[in-house]
Amino acid sequence: MTLRFLGDVDPGTLGRIDGRLTGVRVEPFLLPVEGVGSFPPRSPPRIIWAGAGTGHPRLYQLRQRLDDAVLAAGLDFDVAHFQPHVTLARCAERAAAAATQWLHRHRDFIAPPFRVDGFGLFSSELLPDGVRHTLVRRYPLA
Repeated sequence: MTLRFLGDVDPGTLGRIDGRLTGVRVEPFLLPVEGVGSFPPRSPPRIIWAGAGTGHPRLYQLRQRLDDAVLAAGLDFDVAHFQPHVTLARCAERAAAAATQWLHRHRDFIAPPFRVDGFGLFSSELLPDGVRHTLVRRYPLA
């Protein structure tokens, strides 16, 4: 689940962000996983996701504290609406019909909730066959 996308960050700013993220404190919590959908809405699916239901108040608290830490580190970002989800797949245009059928068959998807006891800072590298995400550092929740 992406809590905040930062884009390209220079090493100095990354060090400041890392320092601020070490101070983020939120109690661990259970997060539901239910429902599926796609982005963009009302268009052929490009991204298929599983939702976090109504989420958990601590998820939104965590998101706010991450945003506060990143802003305090000197990085600006777009304050967009947060729709918590887990990305399941990225779809090529040729797979749109199959993806739409899959979404219809699994619209009532529910999985057991999972325990959130930390968050990570990842770097992303765009490759010809997709995106590679690499964990830079993991931060435990308090």
